Amino acid sequence: MNNPSQLPLIVSAGEALTDLVTAGENRWVAHPGGAGWNVARACARLGVPSAFAGAVGQDNFGDDLTAAGGAAGLDGRFLQRVPAPTLLAVVYQVTPPAYRFLGENSADLHFDPARLPEGWLGTARWLHVGGISLSRWPLAHTLLGLIEAARAAGVKISFDPNARITHRHPDYPAVFARVARQSDVMKLSDEDLAFFFPGESEEDALRKLRGMNARCPIVITRGARGATLYHPAGRADLPAAPVKVADTVGAGDALCAGLLVSATEQPDARWTDHLRLGLRAAAAACARPGAYAPTRGDVEAVPL
Repeated sequence: MNNPSQLPLIVSAGEALTDLVTAGENRWVAHPGGAGWNVARACARLGVPSAFAGAVGQDNFGDDLTAAGGAAGLDGRFLQRVPAPTLLAVVYQVTPPAYRFLGENSADLHFDPARLPEGWLGTARWLHVGGISLSRWPLAHTLLGLIEAARAAGVKISFDPNARITHRHPDYPAVFARVARQSDVMKLSDEDLAFFFPGESEEDALRKLRGMNARCPIVITRGARGATLYHPAGRADLPAAPVKVADTVGAGDALCAGLLVSATEQPDARWTDHLRLGLRAAAAACARPGAYAPTRGDVEAVPL
């Protein structure tokens, strides 16, 4: 458990939500989740003081997210409780996945950075953003302001867009480009590239990303085929860590957490080293069912 008096080194901002997953025959199972919350929880479980900055409801789903975040070691001062319903992701079909979000005037939209603990920008090393939060207004506007404040304070920005149906909003491409231009690392899956740059080759998509930000390391994940790091000096392809896969739920969020934890603990190391820890964290998550957030011991048990 992290020291409750210490401000976090990694802050992930965006959406916390409940995944309401069908179990058939009108039965549903609720799981705490959300891309921003998942990354924060995984960073904390890996042993770095971390927080999720966002809002959940004063309801049973908000209670579950608060309890699960506390159990993982997240700094509870950054999670805001508001009198609005917690955002829901309703997974009404598992194979192939089909889902919708229930979030009209939901709690996540009411996040207020002015309520965050005083002095946090002077301590944080990384602010992570992405997920559906940047395609939901007014939250997107709020987070753009938070990014600006973080950059002005010398905090580095991590961006994982994590493609979902909400990103088809006509105003989102401008937000994507604005965040990409301000990022210090970007992570996308190969599926994300196909979503955001439909009909284009990976080379063309990377050329457009490089046009937004020529210096930023870009990680492209490829599932069982590992990941590619694109950086100003060239390209590096790294294999996936060998594990027996239970499922791949939460693997991308665990990889982001591994990247950020490594970059926080060893800021002078190479990005290939950061990516190796990220791939091991993703493998450790895949070895357990559900959106498992691995511990440092889990990651160290994954073969190199």
